[in-house]
Amino acid sequence: MKVLFDQGTPVPLRRHLHPHFVDTSAERGWSTFQNGELLHEAESGSYEAFITTDRNLKYQQNLTGRKIRILVLTTTSWPRISKKVAQIRDALENLDEGGYTEVEI
Repeated sequence: MKVLFDQGTPVPLRRHLHPHFVDTSAERGWSTFQNGELLHEAESGSYEAFITTDRNLKYQQNLTGRKIRILVLTTTSWPRISKKVAQIRDALENLDEGGYTEVEI
């Protein structure tokens, strides 16, 4: 699966999502995009999943009709996230196209 990390998503998580291919919004040069633009570019770029720490995304964006899977982590803290990598990986792999879920950390 092709995955895009939002700015607040800790990059070390990437190593734990193998065999998925992970890019960051910064690597793509998309750091200045607002969430709506970022989701549009991600879907246009064939990304299948978007991982973010922005818990307000579902309130700020109309997610109806989106194909990209959206996974929200409830913290940006890598030490806390690192203890939940198996749960995050499972949530990502079980998320349906166009689905949205939050992983409580």
